[in-house]
Amino acid sequence: MLPGIKQFDLTGKSAIITGGSKGLGLAMAEGLASAGADVMLVNRTAEDGKTAARQIASEYGVRAESFAADITVQREAEAMVNAAIEYFGKVDILINSAGINIRGPIDEVTLDDFNKVMNVNVNGTWLCCRAVVPHMKKNRRGNIINMASTLGVVGLSNRTPYTSSKGAVVQMTRALGLELAPYNINVNAICPGPFLTEMNIPIADTEEAKKFVVGATALGRWGELREIQGAAIFLASPAASYMIGSMVTVDGGWTAK
Repeated sequence: MLPGIKQFDLTGKSAIITGGSKGLGLAMAEGLASAGADVMLVNRTAEDGKTAARQIASEYGVRAESFAADITVQREAEAMVNAAIEYFGKVDILINSAGINIRGPIDEVTLDDFNKVMNVNVNGTWLCCRAVVPHMKKNRRGNIINMASTLGVVGLSNRTPYTSSKGAVVQMTRALGLELAPYNINVNAICPGPFLTEMNIPIADTEEAKKFVVGATALGRWGELREIQGAAIFLASPAASYMIGSMVTVDGGWTAK
């Protein structure tokens, strides 16, 4: 008999979620906790992480810790992994959700703006993967979930920094998935569409958003944060054991159009 729904049980697993104190990161942390995983939320502000971790531990009855780190600094990314191992004894799951977005026409966005987005979205993701891989290789198991974007596979004007960074995450995921498959480490990515996160609130009521964001989806609306949880639980679980370098789109039908 096939294990069916039991494949999605994360009891006994431990996860690091960067950008885990708010938005999609927090929603995914709550999703994993609801499936039984212990979680460590990583963000730059210690107090925000502590508050979110307390709420998760109280609601789901799992261990929830927080850790303050700048993921673009190699020693801090490594300290993050070491802290999770100290808390839980192991790291089974890494979700790279920390990210930023700077919008504007190319002749108005500065090189510094471009580099900031690339540093967090690409370098930060790469450094977190690099930090956790030796531990996962040693245990010969693990699940890494990178947060790409629909804008890593389709274009949108006035988004050159963000689309460039998410396109890089897509390719990083594919290459790293092939590299780590022999160690039984699954590397995949989620490509969210337009979710009404704090990052997108500033443009929610603009004409551009109505036309190119909400109007571009088959469902004609922003995604709700809870709607990212299923993909995260799936990719973190044994149910996704035959998936390597895959992009799971959760976009309300944006890329289908």
